[in-house]
Amino acid sequence: MAGERGQNFATSEGKIGRVLIAFMAVGFLALIAAGFAAAWVTGELARHSQAVSHTYEVELAIADTRRLIEQGETTRRGFLLSPDTPSFLESYNEAAAALPRAAKRLRQLTYDNPRQQSHIRTLERHLRELLALRAQSVELIIGGKVKEANERFQAELSSTRLGEIRAVFDAMAREERELLAARDAQQERSIGLFYTVLAVAGVLLVAVAVAALLVVVRYTSDLAQSREQLQQLNESLEAIVVDRTADLSRANDEIQRFAYIVSHDLRSPLVNVMGFTSELEAAAAALRALVERVEQDAPAILTDDARLAAQEDLPEAIGFIRTSTQKMDRLINAILALSRQGRRVLAPEPLDLMRMVGQIRDSMAHRLDETGARINVDGILPALVSDRVAIEQILSNLIENAVKYRHPDRPVEVQVSGGTAGDRVWIAVSDNGRGIDPRDHERVFDLFRRSGTQDQPGEGIGLAHVRALAYRLGGTITLRSALGEGATFSLSLPPTLTLQEKS
Repeated sequence: MAGERGQNFATSEGKIGRVLIAFMAVGFLALIAAGFAAAWVTGELARHSQAVSHTYEVELAIADTRRLIEQGETTRRGFLLSPDTPSFLESYNEAAAALPRAAKRLRQLTYDNPRQQSHIRTLERHLRELLALRAQSVELIIGGKVKEANERFQAELSSTRLGEIRAVFDAMAREERELLAARDAQQERSIGLFYTVLAVAGVLLVAVAVAALLVVVRYTSDLAQSREQLQQLNESLEAIVVDRTADLSRANDEIQRFAYIVSHDLRSPLVNVMGFTSELEAAAAALRALVERVEQDAPAILTDDARLAAQEDLPEAIGFIRTSTQKMDRLINAILALSRQGRRVLAPEPLDLMRMVGQIRDSMAHRLDETGARINVDGILPALVSDRVAIEQILSNLIENAVKYRHPDRPVEVQVSGGTAGDRVWIAVSDNGRGIDPRDHERVFDLFRRSGTQDQPGEGIGLAHVRALAYRLGGTITLRSALGEGATFSLSLPPTLTLQEKS
């Protein structure tokens, strides 16, 4: 039931997540479209603004050129009527000097407009004729030939020519006004398109926001309902965990009591066997003495079988019995030790791991000197709050094993290192010893199981004890090794031990 709820919630959450992503993608695309539209319209507006500004410049140039032509004509006529007034000549010369620059600027501004260039060519033709006649009139007046100048002025039909020039200017002004109207209309269309895109993007964003809000509201409602279900499930799970923990604690206590009782009950017959073995040794010694005496005094009655039984078979059998009982005694003691450790109450306290490793090294100083082994600490070991006795037993066992199972071709090098990884503390003990076959990595942690050549004393208890202690401290222990390449045991622990068991 809980699995179905969790699966349904996960499926619903996945669907809602996909819907929200889809809405966000639509909104993001709308924003991108609005951004592109804004950039395009901004460029169009800039281009249109530049074109409108250019139109106004052309209109100003047309007006300036037209003004200079009118000014030149007016001052010429004033000079004809009043030759003794120098201001007319000065004004005429000023307009005549400025007119070529104005005409050139007008030609440059309308360079990209073929129709305006046609008007410019017509205007320049009229201007050449008009300026030539003006120059003649002014020269005649300056030369004192005022009458001849007036006669030529009357004959040149300047008013007709000025009318044609004005018509050209009017045509050019109309052309610019038409261009301005067209550009204004295009600019308005661009602005309208921009607002249309913004409106569509806004509608999309509002729709996406409303849809996302509805989905979030529904998701929130589902989430609240799921939280209630999860809370109910957690409450039931907590009750189940409490019950299971109590069951496991009782089972563990039963196992420990069973181990204690079994080992205690085994010791009683074992003591009897060991006692009778001692008596058998005493009887065998007396029997050997009797056989030796018979062999000296009456060798004829002593058979070879009797002599072998008294001198070889019986001592050998007694030796096998004693060896087996001693081994069984060590095994029983190991089981009792494990049982006592399981019943011992843990006492967390701040530990100085650097100092602890130093104390372990000092306790092994004689053995280290004999074997030439070295124990080094790599860096600074992490701070740890845990049970001192358990940590000391773990580190001592791992370091002693590293020294014990050394490689025959090189001196022992043991490295102790540590650090933090997330919310865990790790301690590693590495050596350059004989190594452990990868197939035996799990086996070596089993009780009474050993790996490799059995040339060192031991009963296969140490690593099983280490793993049991690691579990009690809320940690784990792993092994990385290969034959001939040494081994690394890594212990992972919580930085602060929290007691969860009752004393």
